[in-house]
Amino acid sequence: MPDTSRNDAFVEFERVQKSYDGVQLVVKDLNLTMPKGEFLTMLGPSGSGKTTCLMMLAGFETATHGDIRLDGKPINNIPPHKRGIGMVFQNYALFPHMTIAENLSFPLEVRNMGKSDREAKVKRALDMVEMGAFGGRRPAQLSGGQQQRIALARALVFEPELVLMDEPLGALDKQLREKMQFEITHLAHRLGITVVYVTHDQTEALTMSDRVAVFDDGRIQQLAPPDELYEKPLNSFVAQFIGENNTLEGTIREIKGERCVVQLDDGELIDAKPVNVSQVGERTRVSIRPERVEINKDRLQEGAHTLKAEVLEFIYMGDIFRTRLKVAGNDEFVIKTRNAPDQVRLEPGTQIDIGWLPEDCRALDAPSR
Repeated sequence: MPDTSRNDAFVEFERVQKSYDGVQLVVKDLNLTMPKGEFLTMLGPSGSGKTTCLMMLAGFETATHGDIRLDGKPINNIPPHKRGIGMVFQNYALFPHMTIAENLSFPLEVRNMGKSDREAKVKRALDMVEMGAFGGRRPAQLSGGQQQRIALARALVFEPELVLMDEPLGALDKQLREKMQFEITHLAHRLGITVVYVTHDQTEALTMSDRVAVFDDGRIQQLAPPDELYEKPLNSFVAQFIGENNTLEGTIREIKGERCVVQLDDGELIDAKPVNVSQVGERTRVSIRPERVEINKDRLQEGAHTLKAEVLEFIYMGDIFRTRLKVAGNDEFVIKTRNAPDQVRLEPGTQIDIGWLPEDCRALDAPSR
């Protein structure tokens, strides 16, 4: 985790824990700092603690232990409506009996703002999400994508410094979802607002965020920029959860600095980068991304080990070819190759040699069986 000094920390969780029954911790000793203007995504499977963290920050849940600070001030005992935080939910939460303009005006009325100021801010917020002509309509007259835009405008209308988003695009179809991902990211950066975004969609997290906190079992497993998370996972959970990943089980036979030799369970030897393994004889699960597996031996580094593989299935996906192989007893090993004019389409039943650069193959912890 980057060392963010106290002065730069806009959002801070310090040793935060949450339990609903006094026994089981849903969030375990969470420490997290965010600078102003960052777009941070909390990513993880259901029950990992990410939404609970968001709700504690919003004030809808109370921390059992620890401190949450906003701009240096403790907010544990401040009610939600006094925290000055914008919220966007998956179900939009728009008032059906109000017009769009009235929906946006509501948070401003609660803050006792005058009529002319309210109207100016509502107009600005609607223009911001390209919905300026829809102020007189009611939510039921809008599509899902339009309603989500309005929900976003309502969260931004009172110009909060922090906006929390809980699975805001979950109800949208794939194409609209992708369009909204870029719109939200551009808008957040243009306005300089700080965003905490919760999702279980890894593609969404990778494309939108400055940093991603990967949650599992109430803890942050890794907190890093998207490229580092994908290319340098620190443990087996992160490697498996982020993107497509090939794994092979084995035992560490030799460690020399940045290289180790792993004996796979079928007896084959491969080179890897030791990440969270430290001794000979230790069990490991090696991780290798499908696009980093090389089928052209001329492109392999001298001394890199190669493995025999049998082609089981070839899938044409337009821009890429996805080929499933049997490698070292694993028949779910996948490689991805670009659909280039000279690219080979591998036929099922073919025997090939594969390999990789040792730094692209990470020797990680072997989860207990």
